[in-house]
Amino acid sequence: MSNTVVTLKGCPVDLFRTKTVEQSIRDTEAPTHRLRRDLSAMDLVVFGVGVIVGTGIFVLTGQVAKDRAGPAVALSFVLAAVVCGLAALCYAEFSSTVPVAGSAYTFSYATLGELPAWIIGWDLILELALGAAVVSVGWSGYLDSLLASAGVHLPDAILNPPGEGGGVLNVPAMLIVLAVTGLLVLGVKVSSRVNAVIVTVKVAIVLLVIFAGLFFVKGANYHPFIPASKSNGSVSGAGAPLMQVLFGITPVSYGWLGIFAAVSIVFFAYIGFDIVATAAEEARRPQRDLPIGLIGSLFITAVLYAAVSLVVVGMQHYTELSAKAPLADAFKAVGHPAFATVISIGAVAGLTTVVLILLLGQSRVFFAMSRDGLMPPWLSAVHPRFGTPYRSTLVMGCIVAVLAGLIPLAKLAELVNIGTLFAFLVVSIGVVILRRTRPELPRAFRTPLVPVVPVLSVLACLFVMLNLPVETWYRFGAWMVIGFVLYFAYGRRHSRIARADSQV
Repeated sequence: MSNTVVTLKGCPVDLFRTKTVEQSIRDTEAPTHRLRRDLSAMDLVVFGVGVIVGTGIFVLTGQVAKDRAGPAVALSFVLAAVVCGLAALCYAEFSSTVPVAGSAYTFSYATLGELPAWIIGWDLILELALGAAVVSVGWSGYLDSLLASAGVHLPDAILNPPGEGGGVLNVPAMLIVLAVTGLLVLGVKVSSRVNAVIVTVKVAIVLLVIFAGLFFVKGANYHPFIPASKSNGSVSGAGAPLMQVLFGITPVSYGWLGIFAAVSIVFFAYIGFDIVATAAEEARRPQRDLPIGLIGSLFITAVLYAAVSLVVVGMQHYTELSAKAPLADAFKAVGHPAFATVISIGAVAGLTTVVLILLLGQSRVFFAMSRDGLMPPWLSAVHPRFGTPYRSTLVMGCIVAVLAGLIPLAKLAELVNIGTLFAFLVVSIGVVILRRTRPELPRAFRTPLVPVVPVLSVLACLFVMLNLPVETWYRFGAWMVIGFVLYFAYGRRHSRIARADSQV
């Protein structure tokens, strides 16, 4: 692909120089930057399931059924899976064609150019680091609940961040981040084995809840399956969805519009499947294993989410569901409170793997950007014994631990969602571009019906993004501005491609 030269203040600056697919693959063989290929297709599927099955399956099911979709919440989960599935087909082609660490960042570098790649990399840093911090805080809350049920009560001072509920430091959240960081330094195979054990426990508990709950399902709770729609009332100011501000569309609950509106909420339950692509460089047979990992994990979790949501609305009428702990409270409502403890164990196990895999993806993106010179090069060093990018892992682990311990993150959590959707959108566009610019590249997996599937993926992502609050767009814009400043202050001048061009 020929480079596009952009003029900035009279100076020629090549902001869209691309890094060829061949160069990206050659970089993976450099002795100082080589990651070990230890992951099988099953490892990647387990990673995907591990990061997707988290608080969404324990919380969102009841919340969305009660406030948005009624018993038809299962349809919302299926539609959200379709949105992610469209993106997954695009990721599968890219990750099998360019099996290099960095996921959407690497794909963008090969198709859109250096500046767009930086923007995506900066976006992924926000998504994964903040996501890991938010999930670790949730892990802390579930751990406290589990210990309380056993008669052990932790003081508020070590459970909450400063300024919230008498908190000083969220110590459990910091400890889980640091423990997982240490595990990731020891090697991706060790991490995958621990992850596999925990995911097995988590899925077993989810299946137990599904099959046990079937005995308490009442057919009357499914009627009407799609309740009549009603207006939510408009939300004013920066808290309003962007769709309402732009088009004057008032949010609706129930009915088909309520089901579609719920998609923008339950979509967040699937966030993380794209992390499978960040481990592309550590897959044994990436051309075969990555498509299986991406699509397989998404299919399994979509079935689990739909089954759980159908069971919970069958056990308890959707208007009576708990917004905080719907599964546990549904079992309490039918006279089986012991299941609440089982569900808490599943939540603690589930969130442990989510933190682990989010940090895995984060460190790989950081590693890839550092190897390209857009971040300080010392961060891309690989441990001589463990074969992991230990410096980037330790740096990001410490940053996430500080965020988890000190900062209230509830409002910032939506940034994780917009960051993910933005990455999906760019990858979908990139598939079309690479098909046109490099049609001769061998593709072990080809996205079907190009450009129809990528276009549908872009439109679906835009729809979900429009349902996010205006204030989320403001924060995302501010993060992007900071990224632009860092790129022009450091990344543009230290880029390996820029240095190579200057020597020609």
